[in-house]
Amino acid sequence: MSLGSPWMLLCLAFVPALVIAYGWSLRLRARRSTRLESEGLVRTIPARRASWRRHIPFALFAAALALVCFALARPTMSFALPEREGTVILAFDVSNSMLAKDLEPTRIDAAKAAAITFVKRQPTSIRIGVVAFSDSAVTVLRPSSVQEDVIAAIKRLSVGGGTSLGEGIYTSLSAIAGKPLTIDPSAVASDAGAVHIGYFGSSAIVLLSDGENTSRPDPLKLAEVASSAGVRVHTIGVGTMKGTVVQINGFSVATALDEDMLKQIAKVTDGTYHQAGDTAALTGIYKSIDLEFKQVKKPREVTALFAAAGGLLLALGSLLSIVWFGRVI
Repeated sequence: MSLGSPWMLLCLAFVPALVIAYGWSLRLRARRSTRLESEGLVRTIPARRASWRRHIPFALFAAALALVCFALARPTMSFALPEREGTVILAFDVSNSMLAKDLEPTRIDAAKAAAITFVKRQPTSIRIGVVAFSDSAVTVLRPSSVQEDVIAAIKRLSVGGGTSLGEGIYTSLSAIAGKPLTIDPSAVASDAGAVHIGYFGSSAIVLLSDGENTSRPDPLKLAEVASSAGVRVHTIGVGTMKGTVVQINGFSVATALDEDMLKQIAKVTDGTYHQAGDTAALTGIYKSIDLEFKQVKKPREVTALFAAAGGLLLALGSLLSIVWFGRVI
């Protein structure tokens, strides 16, 4: 426990002063009673009322004063509360195939709409970043707790080029680390699990793609790097198994959802894979992706609790005094 205004503890000096004054008043009352008895006068207060319970109301008053004085010092305590926290990177496949219309109005537009719904559901304790990847990848927005900035970044996404799932994972890891990562390609090729970039256990990547990987690096090797860093990759297959035909630079290109690679990436990182066959299903998938609850210790001022406890003791003391003695003090 810490105190925001420790000098206010000086007010506690009133408590022993009050106790001393109360003891002095009892002695004066006893002397007065003795003098009246010596003069042959009858005591006005029955003896049964002079029992131990006559001190209870005062004790409650003194305790209430102590609590209120302590409350003035603004005590702060740390409470461990369950709370979702961490970093989520929304990695969007923005290749030409995402213009396909097997999801309405297009794959990329359906993915954007569902992602915006996901962002709005998250508490501010979760930082969300946006990565766009095609042949290469770029961090559109670094992890931020400002939902308006995240939504604006999602709306700005445009399509073009091929698909490199590996680049998407690599750039997402850099966004989580907060700096460009330098990973030796030969080390990744030989033993990706032994490549250490740090540990980010409270982070996750949500990878949205139709799964048609056309460029290096190997996404499974990068998934192993993510796994060793404690980052789960949740993959979402955007599109339908039947597929459709999309017009790219005047050419008709057939495109369909390729689930195998997306499933393998999720499996390597202990993530999840979901297939979005329509816009409603895609929105439902986003609702199911949440970070784990953790016990987070945060300092909170408890002035109101001590003040309320003091008020309760004061009310109780007043009630007992009225019931037992017919007066408040």
